[in-house]
Amino acid sequence: MTPQPDALIFRGHVGIGSPVRGVALAASDDFSARYDLDRDRGVVSRPAHKLYGESYVGKILVLNAAKGGVASAWMLRDMVLAGKAPLALLLNNANPVMAQGAAFADLPFVDRFDTDITQAIRTGDVVYVDPVQGCVRIETRSSG
Repeated sequence: MTPQPDALIFRGHVGIGSPVRGVALAASDDFSARYDLDRDRGVVSRPAHKLYGESYVGKILVLNAAKGGVASAWMLRDMVLAGKAPLALLLNNANPVMAQGAAFADLPFVDRFDTDITQAIRTGDVVYVDPVQGCVRIETRSSG
């Protein structure tokens, strides 16, 4: 990884949760906690998903838009309680259920960015997420 002399900062809507720093796992796909994840193994399980087979546990998951319904809320909480959750969730667009689920799970969450966050952040980038300020800073760019 190559350090960035000038950190890249992206602004989103004020989010949920505490600040975190971690490695990003990013794709332009949409996100459903119910249909895209194997919550027991901690991997993306939908074969058509760009992150298929990748572990999301302890990563900052960067995806396009929330999809799905009310099951997302309790699924996110179960993932956190089982230690099989992403470190944070960043979405271009979320629905109220996803925001409620992040709050219920105490999962750091930000959405509605000033740019397409799935294009701005790459898998392997080290990012700092500050939900209270609604901002994300790329601290180190992935070399890949």
